[in-house]
Amino acid sequence: QVQLAESGGGLVQPGGSLRLSCAASASIFSFNTMGWYRQAPGKERELVASTTITGYTNYAVSVKGRFTISRDITANTVYLQMNNLKPDDTAVYYCSAEGRTWGQGTQVTVSS
Repeated sequence: QVQLAESGGGLVQPGGSLRLSCAASASIFSFNTMGWYRQAPGKERELVASTTITGYTNYAVSVKGRFTISRDITANTVYLQMNNLKPDDTAVYYCSAEGRTWGQGTQVTVSS
């Protein structure tokens, strides 16, 4: 079974940027949908962005225009570029393949 490992989280000021990476232990070519989710304290896990093998992308309304998801099949990696970060973006961010396989998560904290 493929394993996913997120990286790139950290502490950033409002308005700043981060790029999250999700490295897979095997080819991600066979996965139709790869996605990024997040879970803030006391809240349910929510979909942030997803991408299909055909290039279709989907974003939560709260991040549309600020976040960009991309998939590098040759590197078996999915990225989430996050710009103009806001305190409400603070959460643990998880990578998922088909909504069934999950990484361990990476913390993103947006604070001045």
